[in-house]
Formats: sequence, structure tokens, C-alpha cells
Amino acid sequence: MKRILTLVAGIIVAATLTSSRQAEKVITKEDGMTVVNTTELGKDVIGYISPTPLKIYIQKNKVVKVEALKNQETPKYFVKVKNALLDKWNGQKVADAQKLKVDAVTGATMSSDAVIKNVQLGLEYYQKKGKK
Repeated sequence: MKRILTLVAGIIVAATLTSSRQAEKVITKEDGMTVVNTTELGKDVIGYISPTPLKIYIQKNKVVKVEALKNQETPKYFVKVKNALLDKWNGQKVADAQKLKVDAVTGATMSSDAVIKNVQLGLEYYQKKGKK
């Protein structure tokens, strides 16, 4: 019984440390800005082919920029998404950016929807965990 309790305690400690490390990877500081990385948050948000992770840069509770990270989306279509969508949230207060209605790019709807969902996830996470 003592071994089982020790094992369970070890699992709980490991899970807590892993959860803490995940939060560290999701929110970081860079050049005086808070950066939300959606690689883990949006790992199940699939565009046309793959997840579409982003970095969301926030300063003084405003979105500074949204940056696409490496993904496996079709480059000629994903560049349309990047050009049309990523600056839509720039300059917006986080609360306003969360409510912003952004239309998908014609011809790249699935990739667009995934980017929009990742921005929403990242901003929601920032509101809960990173806002100071």
C-alpha cells in the first residue's frame, strides 16, 4: 500500500510539473511583450492539412502582432491567409480582439478557420493565465 501511495504521489508531482512547464512554453516574454504560443493550445486545431500554430505578441493589453509558425499547410494558399488575416487583430485591446469577427479567406477556408481559432484560443489563454 505504501508503494502505491508513493507512486500516486510521484505521478501527481510529475503532472503538476508538466502542467507548469506547459504554461511556461505557452506564455513567454520577448522584447518587453508577452508572447502566447499556440503550438500546444491549438494542437488539435487542424487547417487543411495540419495544425496552424501562431505566436501572438501582446503589450499593454493590446495585440501587437500575430505571427504564423511552421506548419504543413499548402504554401500558396497559406500565404493568402497570412497576408489577409494576421494583421486583423493588430492594435486591438485583447478583449476587443477576442470578439472581433474575422472572415475566412476564399479558397483557403479551412486554414483561415484554424488561424482564427488559434488566435481565439491564445487570447483566451492570455486572459486567464498571462494577464498581469
